[in-house]
Amino acid sequence: MTEVLTQLQDKRAEASSGVDPLATERQHAKGKLTARERIDLLLDEGSFQETEQLRRHRATGFGLEDRRPYTDGVVTGWGTVHGRTVFVYAHDFRIFGGALGEAYADKIHKLMDRAIAAGAPLVSLNDGAGARIQEGVTALAGYGGIFRRNTRASGVIPQISVMLGPCAGGAAYSPALTDFVFMVRDISQMFITGPDVIESVTGEQTTQNDLGGADVHGGISGVAHFVYDDEHACLEDVRYLLSILPANNREIPVAGTVTDPVTRRTDSLRELVPADGNQPYDVRDVVAEIVDDGDLLEVSADWADNIVCAFAQAGGHTVGVVANQPRSMAGVLDIHSSEKAARFVQFCDAFNLPLVTLVDVPGFLPGVTQEHGGIIRHGAKLLYAYCNATVPRVSLVLRKAYGGAYIVMDSHSIGADIALAWPTNEIAVMGAEGAVNIIFRRETAAADDPGTAREQRIKEYRAELMHPYYAAERGLVDDVIDPGETRVVIIRSLDMLRAKDVDLPHRKHGNPPQ
Repeated sequence: MTEVLTQLQDKRAEASSGVDPLATERQHAKGKLTARERIDLLLDEGSFQETEQLRRHRATGFGLEDRRPYTDGVVTGWGTVHGRTVFVYAHDFRIFGGALGEAYADKIHKLMDRAIAAGAPLVSLNDGAGARIQEGVTALAGYGGIFRRNTRASGVIPQISVMLGPCAGGAAYSPALTDFVFMVRDISQMFITGPDVIESVTGEQTTQNDLGGADVHGGISGVAHFVYDDEHACLEDVRYLLSILPANNREIPVAGTVTDPVTRRTDSLRELVPADGNQPYDVRDVVAEIVDDGDLLEVSADWADNIVCAFAQAGGHTVGVVANQPRSMAGVLDIHSSEKAARFVQFCDAFNLPLVTLVDVPGFLPGVTQEHGGIIRHGAKLLYAYCNATVPRVSLVLRKAYGGAYIVMDSHSIGADIALAWPTNEIAVMGAEGAVNIIFRRETAAADDPGTAREQRIKEYRAELMHPYYAAERGLVDDVIDPGETRVVIIRSLDMLRAKDVDLPHRKHGNPPQ
């Protein structure tokens, strides 16, 4: 037995260290951690249980039969994050550049199946060079199996992709199918066709970072939801996100320890938000004042920043917050902000996270570019997401709520459970100036003093149809509240809705706008 165990320990040591000590040095020289170092940072100390550590490929040709390292270039297994089970796989760039082959893919397939069966989150630590060319189409089929399982797991368990190296070609589609993508500046890139291919086909010259670096996907394409300067900070936030999310779609999020009094007043909001609807402010300050301890984890902070989507806790319970951002484009809804918020709402609904919506929106962004870009169908994505959501939903109108954008931002008419408003609310079809230009255009033009006549009509329109209690008188909002009561009223509303149950008509699935 001693001899057998010694042999086993030797094989495990070889699998852990890799076949080439210099490969580890090269990985560190690039400013990158190894696969096992990353897993150690992600999981609780000593909790990792590896699977198929001694797996080896069976391919032949192109010298592969002479290179059969253990693990085949991917480390798979499970462990815990803050005591809760999490499945993880990590590409090992030291072996075949992290390229995927048949055995490599089979390991990931099995792990994904286990994660779905166990109802636990799945984290992928990506640092691979795509398909293993020497294995041909078999490697491509391996990616197909991953994509199919990504789709099957969607809305069932949280899926998080952490990009810690290059991800090219079809390999980039797996992260795109997951719920959240984390990237690290300088070391991670994602693209379908690389710089060399682009130059040969189109003549355009670019670099890997300019084409698909972290800042590109975090601020331009919207592919990355979180961007960091180093791997340690990145993986720490992955751990935090996992700690506040439910393990699966059947689990009700467990309440955390409440350190911020539920009865705390928010009187500072009276000064934080200007009564003048034309004055900008940072809605993140409003969110921070309402939620527990001012802590929020913003999703896609640098993309479509005219809307804020963030996870936070209210009364110890995790909630999803969607808020128009007046500091950027006056908080108007456009193509990108509609897409961003729609996907966030869908995620929260899939995993039983209540939604809190803060409304200060002047409408949808007008313009030929927006119309030709499909603002109708993109705006409809957000409308569909809210209408389809069955989780507790509380909305609050801070100031402006005009036209179709008011309806889309979780109004009572599309299913908000509780609709609130501050006394500064302006809920209307459009702003008074625009309405008067349409309704009284001829009258004001024919007046002796058109300017004075127009101003008079604007005052009348505001007094008649835009006063802060117009919507409340017609049951469109449940209450007009003092900003100082905001935290208390929202948490009370969410507590009341905790056991909300909705019967939906039987269907295979919906057909959302694309």
